[in-house]
Amino acid sequence: MGAKAKSKGEDAMTTWNLQGTVSHLLICGGSSCRKRKGEEVAEAIEREIEKQGAEALIHTTETRCNGRCSDACIVIAYPDGVWYREMTPKAGKALVRKLLQGERLDEHVLYTYDGKLTAADERGTKGKKK
Repeated sequence: MGAKAKSKGEDAMTTWNLQGTVSHLLICGGSSCRKRKGEEVAEAIEREIEKQGAEALIHTTETRCNGRCSDACIVIAYPDGVWYREMTPKAGKALVRKLLQGERLDEHVLYTYDGKLTAADERGTKGKKK
């Protein structure tokens, strides 16, 4: 038997041309982050990206747990490698605006990356060792 032709949108996966993207935001979708408005954070980020006309510049992906549940909701910005903690919908909007200006949302930084992750303050040093 031949494969059934799929109608548009039926089980179709999107393949984006990400050329020109300057930031990829990984938004935690784990259970602790969801309990702390993770879905609302993702929606606020998406709306702000659209409002700023930055769809070609900032790409988002919802992930599973990123392993920092006590700091929920976590958003990771690549290629910078910056981890943001305790993100709210309001902070998510501010993050988009900061990224478009080439800046960080300093008050929410948990880790920075310079060859390895480095805690921004003592809070990032807490937790189980890997």
